[in-house]
Amino acid sequence: MKAYAHKAQPPALILSLGLAFVFLYAGIASLLNPLLWVGYLPQFMGNFIALDVALKFIAVYEIVLGLLLVSGKFRKVAAALSALTLAGIIVSSLNQFVITFRDVGLLLMAVALFFMSARRLD
Repeated sequence: MKAYAHKAQPPALILSLGLAFVFLYAGIASLLNPLLWVGYLPQFMGNFIALDVALKFIAVYEIVLGLLLVSGKFRKVAAALSALTLAGIIVSSLNQFVITFRDVGLLLMAVALFFMSARRLD
């Protein structure tokens, strides 16, 4: 983390930590209490994979994404994946916009982090 703090501008570090918190919390919480989280998955996913299995895959993905954001490694890639993930959540949950409206702000944070990141894939 110390090396990352020297490498990143303070706003990029703050955005990274904010996004990391969201993904780490969601991933860990959904593994610890899947019954509370499985209802947020789009029902069409059940046509392709069991929802409990999908939830585990998504949880692990979110934890890895959160760890990438915290570590500062591949920050631009992590920011892009964060933005795509949040856009997917928003689009697939438009019927729950009363909850997912917050994800619009998080999506814009991820986009800002993407553009603030170095041109190279750091």
